[in-house]
Amino acid sequence: MANTNLGVPHPALEAEEVYRRWIAFLDEEFTRHCSPVRRSEVVRDQLYQLYLGRPHGGKLNLTLTSELPGNVVSLSLDPENVTLEAGHFVDVDREKFTERKPLLWFWQMFDRSPVGLNHWLGLRFRCMLGRHIFAHMGAGVKIYHGVEVTYGYNLSIGDGVVIRQRALLDDRGGITLGNDAVIGSYARIFSHSHDAASYGKVKMTPTLVGAGARIASHAIVLGGQHVAEGEVVGAFPSDPR
Repeated sequence: MANTNLGVPHPALEAEEVYRRWIAFLDEEFTRHCSPVRRSEVVRDQLYQLYLGRPHGGKLNLTLTSELPGNVVSLSLDPENVTLEAGHFVDVDREKFTERKPLLWFWQMFDRSPVGLNHWLGLRFRCMLGRHIFAHMGAGVKIYHGVEVTYGYNLSIGDGVVIRQRALLDDRGGITLGNDAVIGSYARIFSHSHDAASYGKVKMTPTLVGAGARIASHAIVLGGQHVAEGEVVGAFPSDPR
């Protein structure tokens, strides 16, 4: 039976206890272990259970052609066997990115799993993981399904920020979201720019979204912009424009 004491959609009490225990376990593991190798092992073990419904273990049969697809899936659940686009950028801080890469992969794969659609769990999972990825994670933050970040270590999120589904936070040059800012679904916020004459030349241009500012759905904030406190970028459904 669902827990309705709070007047909002809520998991059953037994489920909530299990969810909280899982998040607390992961939080403790990622706090204790900053080693990319150990973090990759933790993420691999968790994704095996989420995707395959069984613990990691046993030897893969790499000789049978018929088992190649299954082997590809199994191997790809381990962050050690995965490359991310951000890892190819010349401006990446290799040490910071390597430490966070397993967690970035966990973030993406959680959201792509059936469990990632669990709204109550997902909001809490992403905030827990964000505390180990981002430069700063404020209190009372809500990050919805499918949000993408680039490096994570150049992203600072203030208290009470809401980031709606499928938003992109490309923090290569640094993004700061002030307290109570709202980022609409499918919004795009950048923090770098490309040279007009040579696309390969990239300039890092930190971006600031001020406290209480609202970035509407599908709006784009270019690198280097400073969105003022309380400013609205784009049009919301209630706007008369």
